[in-house]
Amino acid sequence: MHRALANGRIMTPNGVVTGQVLLLAGARIEALVAPDDPRCRAARVDDLGGQLLVPGFIDIQVNGGGGVLFNDDPGLTSIRAIGEAHRRFGTTGFLPTVISDDLATIGRAIDAAQAAMDAGLPGVLGIHIEGPFLNRARRGVHDAQHLRALDEHLVPLLCSLRGGRTLLTLAPEMTTPAVIGQLVDAGIIVAAGHSNATFAEIEAAIAYGLRGFTHLFNAMSPLAPREPGVVGAALYDESTWCGIIVDGHHVDPVALRLALRCKRHERFVLVSDAMPTVGSEQTSFVLQGRTIRLVDGVCVDEHGTLAGTSLDMATAVRNTVALLGLELAEAVRMASEYPAEFLGLGHELGRIAPGYRANFALLDDTLHVRRTWIDGNDSP
Repeated sequence: MHRALANGRIMTPNGVVTGQVLLLAGARIEALVAPDDPRCRAARVDDLGGQLLVPGFIDIQVNGGGGVLFNDDPGLTSIRAIGEAHRRFGTTGFLPTVISDDLATIGRAIDAAQAAMDAGLPGVLGIHIEGPFLNRARRGVHDAQHLRALDEHLVPLLCSLRGGRTLLTLAPEMTTPAVIGQLVDAGIIVAAGHSNATFAEIEAAIAYGLRGFTHLFNAMSPLAPREPGVVGAALYDESTWCGIIVDGHHVDPVALRLALRCKRHERFVLVSDAMPTVGSEQTSFVLQGRTIRLVDGVCVDEHGTLAGTSLDMATAVRNTVALLGLELAEAVRMASEYPAEFLGLGHELGRIAPGYRANFALLDDTLHVRRTWIDGNDSP
């Protein structure tokens, strides 16, 4: 049976459309039609109440949510709880993210992501492995005891996901361009993060397929007058994507505005870097033996080191409008279309257009999420 989403403002690639009906056929969008289209008469109609329907958000960095930290119990139950928590904030596609840990835990996380996709768990697009191939000098809250170099013997483990997307954050100086090339050739999306690399080292990694940068400005060598570092390379290269955390704490909004002047906007991706506090009442959690507290909206350890965020994607979109001065449509694209392109899924996700998967978020006038749809199935 067709479903018809009516009486809404619909954000399409060509702008916001009113007076039209979005016709769904199963998990896909069939067409945007006039209300008197014959197919609407036989469809089940959902009244959107004049609110704004936007493409569902895609979050490529989700450590936790709903009181659950993926590293603590990297299994199917954890992924389900995290996905349900973030769905309430418009996230309809995500990568559960495992941070630096022992190889056995990383293997379990990969298996869990595979099991989630095999089971058709809503929203799961693959996995993000953040570490342990990171530079100690830029490790942030990552546990130093787990950090290690990456050689070719570990490539089979990292490439063991059979479906979906695998995003690997590494410090390029902790491996070789040849190993990066092996990973890329095997279908892994490689991003630089927690890195103290030089500009030249990043350029070499890009030549071998490095595709992006994890939480731009944070935990990476800065732009300096005689060494542009990771930040300089990220802003200089036109082809790569940059994940950004727009919470008003991780990066000063002025720095992000400057970044947006350096590179076309479609190469910036909003991320939450979310921890268990998102979608939960809890104000603290334990991360690999350390207590992380939520203080004035910021997740920090006992030394004041940032430990992910308590940010959701809907808030990131609102912040992008309020703090960075972008138009709402562009902020939404940074949360939907652009991450879809980064993941190589731009042909089916990130837009409201015929043939695309029916993944949406319904926003009220304050840009808070009222309903979501994943593959045509809605939730309050």
